[in-house]
Amino acid sequence: MPELPEVETVRQGLNQLTLNQTIQGGEVLLSRSLAYPASVAEFCQTITNNRIVSWQRRGKYLLAQLQDKNHNLAGWLGVHLRMTGQLLWLNSQQPVPKHTRIRLFFESQQELRFIDTRTFGKMWLVPANYKPAEIITGLQKLGPEPFASEFSVTYLERKLSQSRARIKNMLLNQSLVAGIGNIYADEALFTSRIRPETICADLTKPQIKQLHQAIQAVLKASISRGGTTFSDFLNLLGISGNYGDVAQVYGREGKA
Repeated sequence: MPELPEVETVRQGLNQLTLNQTIQGGEVLLSRSLAYPASVAEFCQTITNNRIVSWQRRGKYLLAQLQDKNHNLAGWLGVHLRMTGQLLWLNSQQPVPKHTRIRLFFESQQELRFIDTRTFGKMWLVPANYKPAEIITGLQKLGPEPFASEFSVTYLERKLSQSRARIKNMLLNQSLVAGIGNIYADEALFTSRIRPETICADLTKPQIKQLHQAIQAVLKASISRGGTTFSDFLNLLGISGNYGDVAQVYGREGKA
């Protein structure tokens, strides 16, 4: 599953390639990939002629702010890639593979394709009179971003001291910190020399400080390398991430 660095890589690409572009139409090839609205026709009609003014990331979610032709807020486009989802920026003349679920058409015969082999990924079109978290309810459960001031050593100490869970399981809990999955939990724990099965409340303050630093360090390192590709992840132009080349532990079982 794409984690924070992979989703951030996609967000950066979206901001480079789709910012201020007007969506000229849409096509939904698999209705269950559209989480909201329930009507495919409503989605295609509502999104047409709206302009993308920014892409944001919250945890593993992507959110595009939309404006209408009068520069009024027209809503939000939300995406969660889940296990195998990809967003690719392609020329509309290129063949459409069978796992393409949603297409958004732009000028100059370009399009944004949502491709998802296992069909767990979702897309939402949030109306302008709603906040994104009112429709995309998973946003309500997210903890602070790893680089936000709210995610401090003090915050981490307080949360971990109250838990008898294993530390790796706790790092995977999106209500503790948003965006971390198996790859970066393993990398951060290895870097800070903490065993994954360690009980959170048994960690010392120096260990928690090391862990906090390691979380931020491994995420920054992966973002700088375009994320990690062990199976399906590709950036907006179809290029694999290469953090896996320098990963310390994840995906290296049996390797010297």
